[in-house]
Amino acid sequence: METLEHRIHYRFKNREYLMEALSHSSFAYERGNGIKSNERMEFLGDSVLSLITSQFLFETYPDTPEGELTRLKASLVCTESLSGFAKQIHLGDYLFLGKGEVMSGGAKRPSILEDAFEALIAAVYLDSGLERTREFLLDFLKPAVENHKTSINDYKTVLQEVVQRNPDQSINYFVESYGPDHDKVFEAEVRLNSNVIGKGKGKTKKSAEQAAAKEALHLMGLCEKEI
Repeated sequence: METLEHRIHYRFKNREYLMEALSHSSFAYERGNGIKSNERMEFLGDSVLSLITSQFLFETYPDTPEGELTRLKASLVCTESLSGFAKQIHLGDYLFLGKGEVMSGGAKRPSILEDAFEALIAAVYLDSGLERTREFLLDFLKPAVENHKTSINDYKTVLQEVVQRNPDQSINYFVESYGPDHDKVFEAEVRLNSNVIGKGKGKTKKSAEQAAAKEALHLMGLCEKEI
């Protein structure tokens, strides 16, 4: 635990918070004896992460519309980003996992790393409060924003980042075209599992897919209709 504390530049006053944050449900189930898994910590950490990220973007981009801030936030708190933050501090090396998860490489699984990072956020929050947690998170958020390469208008990428937070869901695009070769129109549908969640038209297949993804984000409340 001291090594991990050194990596995150934070020393816990109560290491029981850290122990709980590092304990996967598979470990808690196997060991019993009242050991708590990090699932409740993950729940709290997700909310703290959302608040701190929202305030950070609000203050960093004072002239940026709400829709763009929402899309940027979605890309910062997705599984890829959070598991990436966890990898920066080698968080997987410190997790307490059940034997099955150890054997299957759970310490490197993005979903487990994402959950553990959110639990770690909660541990810092419970140990020292919101302001210190903000300092901890900004060490990850600031470089991520500076290196952010996703276009704010790349609706397909943002939609994918939103959906991939739930591993049981998947999105697919279905495109049809009509009209003469010199003036074709493409119509796209984006489906979440088997449900149509957005439709769009364009002069190219890609533009139709982007339009469909934009409508899906709008219906989710994550995108302004007109930008």
